[in-house]
Amino acid sequence: MSEITTPRELFLHELADILYVERALVEEALPKLIGEVQDEGFRTGLEKHLKQTRQHVRNVESVFESLNEEPEVEPCIGFDGLKKEHEKIVGETAPALIDLVDVGAAARTENYEIAAYESLRRMAKGLGEEDAVKLLDANLKDEKETLREVEKIATRLSNEMAKEPATA
Repeated sequence: MSEITTPRELFLHELADILYVERALVEEALPKLIGEVQDEGFRTGLEKHLKQTRQHVRNVESVFESLNEEPEVEPCIGFDGLKKEHEKIVGETAPALIDLVDVGAAARTENYEIAAYESLRRMAKGLGEEDAVKLLDANLKDEKETLREVEKIATRLSNEMAKEPATA
């Protein structure tokens, strides 16, 4: 990409970044987590979020369209780092603890997405793009709700694991 010189160019760059994240979640990350986790409640939550994330992709694509721009993706170094870290930790962790690893990864990802959508929303508002603000707000609302659910699951799983006897 060439040098970013205007607020609109920065907004489009960041929008391409979150589109990369949302598509990667739909195509790879969430299905992988769904296949890994043992806890039924956690799996159900991930399946629900996968459906929401498909809508997030459509919403971000609609933001591009509202700006008369073709939807583009920009590889997201931050998200790729989260995935790489997750893979490393999974490889070093006993199978009985994978749900805890995965719930931590889900929380980190949700926090990352929330920060991205809050920033995008501010930029869209500053640019006077009210249609974009509405679509970004919808995604942000879902991400915040998902984080609350992930935190509940994380607390439950942590409490359950703490009651189990330690194994050597």
